[in-house]
Amino acid sequence: MNTSYYAKNGGHPNAVSIAGRAPDWYKGRQYKKLAPKYFFFKKFKDEWDEKYGDEKYYIEQYNKEVLSKLDPMKVYEELGGDSVLLCWEKPGEFCHRHLVAQWLNEGLHIEIKEL
Repeated sequence: MNTSYYAKNGGHPNAVSIAGRAPDWYKGRQYKKLAPKYFFFKKFKDEWDEKYGDEKYYIEQYNKEVLSKLDPMKVYEELGGDSVLLCWEKPGEFCHRHLVAQWLNEGLHIEIKEL
């Protein structure tokens, strides 16, 4: 399993979107169970203040509202070990796909790399 972003690997045969919304041109698989919830995503993007505009808030909410409700083994089995998990941000930018990779690594002891 790997991670990447739409612009680079949106056409990969094993691509799986894990975002709330994929680009219009994207025709691959989607796995909405890992998508951020709109309420905290919007606050993170729109309200750049000490309470909501930081990565700490986003991480806390993503873990609480998304990852804590899922089983890493079940997610891995549903996605498949050859999946490339996609979202929007380029490498080096804060992104939930990296939180997913860390969660799967900690839960299943597998290494997930960015393509």
